[in-house]
Amino acid sequence: MNSDTTDGKNTPAGHVAAAVRNPQWSFLRVVVSFRRWWREMVVETVEQGEVIARRREECALSSRYLFMTAMSAGIAVLGLLLSSPAVVIGAMLLSPLMDPIMGLGFALAIGDYRWLRQSARSLAWGTAMAVGLCSLIVFMSPLQDITPEIASRTRPSLFDLLVALFSALAGAYAMIRGREGTIVGVAIATALMPPLAVVGFGLATANWTVFWGALLLYITNFVTIALTVWAMARLYGFSVTLTERQSRWQNFVLGAVFVVLVVPLGLSLRQIAWEATAARQVRTELADNFGSAARLSQPEIEFDTDPMRVSAFVWTTSLQPDAEVRAEESLARVLGTPVDVQLKQFLVRDEQSAEEAQLASAKEAEEEAARDRLDDLAARLAVAAGTSEDDVLLDRQRRRALVRAEPLPGASLATYAALERRIAATEPEWRIELVPPIATLPAIAFEGEEPDAATREAITLAGWTARRLNRPLTVSGPEADVEAVRALLAEQGVEAGTGEDGGTLRLAWGDRTTE
Repeated sequence: MNSDTTDGKNTPAGHVAAAVRNPQWSFLRVVVSFRRWWREMVVETVEQGEVIARRREECALSSRYLFMTAMSAGIAVLGLLLSSPAVVIGAMLLSPLMDPIMGLGFALAIGDYRWLRQSARSLAWGTAMAVGLCSLIVFMSPLQDITPEIASRTRPSLFDLLVALFSALAGAYAMIRGREGTIVGVAIATALMPPLAVVGFGLATANWTVFWGALLLYITNFVTIALTVWAMARLYGFSVTLTERQSRWQNFVLGAVFVVLVVPLGLSLRQIAWEATAARQVRTELADNFGSAARLSQPEIEFDTDPMRVSAFVWTTSLQPDAEVRAEESLARVLGTPVDVQLKQFLVRDEQSAEEAQLASAKEAEEEAARDRLDDLAARLAVAAGTSEDDVLLDRQRRRALVRAEPLPGASLATYAALERRIAATEPEWRIELVPPIATLPAIAFEGEEPDAATREAITLAGWTARRLNRPLTVSGPEADVEAVRALLAEQGVEAGTGEDGGTLRLAWGDRTTE
């Protein structure tokens, strides 16, 4: 055996140390060593064929994909019209648009343009269906006002680009490493469906500012995801069948698309920065008009109106009838734009009373926000379970939420488990329990002496189902395999009985002992 291998010098860390001690070791050699380590220890451990096969299957234009897209779009646009964040989040949970977008990235990485066309076709049909259905719902709806939920999705910025980037990094890593179960909240973070619903709203109401702003946000999200997945796939060694010239051209086109997106988003970020500065100046000017003894609530500013509107509460020891006029003049001079100021003044005895009134108002607002958060959680669970909010049980003291799901068309036990994980990821302080309806348990099979990743995932799903339904399981099949499955279930706190010896390995429901 080579002595360099035994003493650790042939590792990336050893090369770095040697480069420091010996100037003849170049930085290039360290880089080459690291690339070799990356290829041998990381890239070669990825089952590329399995990853590609799974991603290709999920990009197909199926009836399930179209149905779930339509349902997600309908829920999203109703949530936007009602200005209900909980309903909008429910739409994100159901949206399957992530699959063809991920497919675009992998297809680009391996140069499979047939797969690329398939993914683009699925994405195009899903996008067109969502926009068309949302437009129809808005057109027929008596509610056509621009709600805060709609307005928040009409002006993308570089921050939206970063959200999509980090979400795509997490999603691509999980898919490449075969850990899709860790993609918790990716669809929520990138928010693909709500912007499409806003596009439909803008089309139905002929509001082209809303239409183009939301469309840019949607394009920003899906292009960023696709490019990030492409880069991650190439980093993990997914092969490409392009010639060198074609590869350079592909890289140039992808880079150009990314730059084209950055320009309008950069301009949007500039506007957001100005608004942040303006908000600080508004608070300073309003506070100066009343002196240090007064207390001011957080001003509410509407930047999109003409003139710009500012409203706030003031607790002061001396009412000032001309405060609004003076504030309008000073703010117009500082900001360079007309401002309409509306102040509601409350007379207090002294500075201490002003502080107490301000704190009481803040506490009331905080309690109201907490109630809204609970209502949102109940609404999200109700949407995921297909029930009403009255069927959701919330224990505020123990921070536990429970709901029994109704059978959903085409939903498997894995679907209910995924919905629970996604909602739980948004509420880390709560114990979320979504009880699925009784259904057929997943099939299990051992390829060799040990269960593979798919079998372990199926056993984990069966254990989760047994805990949620509080029902026992039985395991039948060869004795050695049965004991292995029972041990894996025991690790989850589920005790399983034994069924028939021999035959095919299988899971079944046991006799109910408790409710």
